Amino acid sequence: MDLLPPLSPPSSVISSSNSNAVMDSGERNWPDLPRDIVLSIFVKLDLNDLLTHAYSVCTTWRNISKDPSLYRNISMPNLCSLKAFSDLEMLYRRAIDYSCGQTVDVSIEFLGTDDLLRHLANSASHLGRLRLELCYSVTDRGLCEVAEKFPYLEELDISISGLSHESLRAIGRCCPRLKTFKFNFKSYRHQGTENDHEAFAIANSMSGLCHLQLIGNKMTKDGLLAILDRCTQLESLDIRRCYNIDFIASLAKRCKEQIKYLHLPYDATDDMSVVSEGDLDRSSVDDYEFSYGSEISQYNSDDNYYDF
Repeated sequence: MDLLPPLSPPSSVISSSNSNAVMDSGERNWPDLPRDIVLSIFVKLDLNDLLTHAYSVCTTWRNISKDPSLYRNISMPNLCSLKAFSDLEMLYRRAIDYSCGQTVDVSIEFLGTDDLLRHLANSASHLGRLRLELCYSVTDRGLCEVAEKFPYLEELDISISGLSHESLRAIGRCCPRLKTFKFNFKSYRHQGTENDHEAFAIANSMSGLCHLQLIGNKMTKDGLLAILDRCTQLESLDIRRCYNIDFIASLAKRCKEQIKYLHLPYDATDDMSVVSEGDLDRSSVDDYEFSYGSEISQYNSDDNYYDF
């Protein structure tokens, strides 16, 4: 008698067997993970890992990596893994495009340019926070051109740049919701470097500020007085390394009464790596003296510290 060939097991049995084999081996079928699970993982990646590594795994992950919700906050502080700034700028542009206008917080270090800022302004009209650090290629002309496209901006941080009071006037005029402004440099203490242009621009165009940081500014007591006169809503003021300010008794008293959180010129800048290169020893500077006496020292207490 001829024997019939054995019947093939149902496909469902084969699939189940393969799945069990995968599970038994400890492997995972990553592309088949639910989309919400993948998104919860991707949101923890930095921009470089998301757009160069996760993006290249498979078609499914590439599509998920374009989800606009991943690009509400755009930041890439780690430059070590990319050899060329052009590569980094390309990733920034791609992230801005993928955001579909949902970006609210952008941080750019080193490679900021007028073109990149213009691309951001045209794609992120609801931006609430912008940080530009060491972006020397962003010019007054470039920032003035796009300032009007950031009407929802509430916080702006510009640290170590080539920008001037012209940009500050444009920002103050075009960004009525601005509450926190940081405009930081290293420090100046040489004859002839006194300059109140930025302080006057802030006083005349940013009267609604609540928090102001001007580390290393060239302003004198006249510039500080203008800010105190016009920015009446200020809760915190950081004027570390503003060595041109002569704190006479009346000015020190005014600061004490008006500002809740205050950093003085000789306070340490250890928390600000971009401007910290060793602080001056206050005891070694003979021509700088707080005429208001020891009462001003109370601003160094923890109760009078505001984390910008």
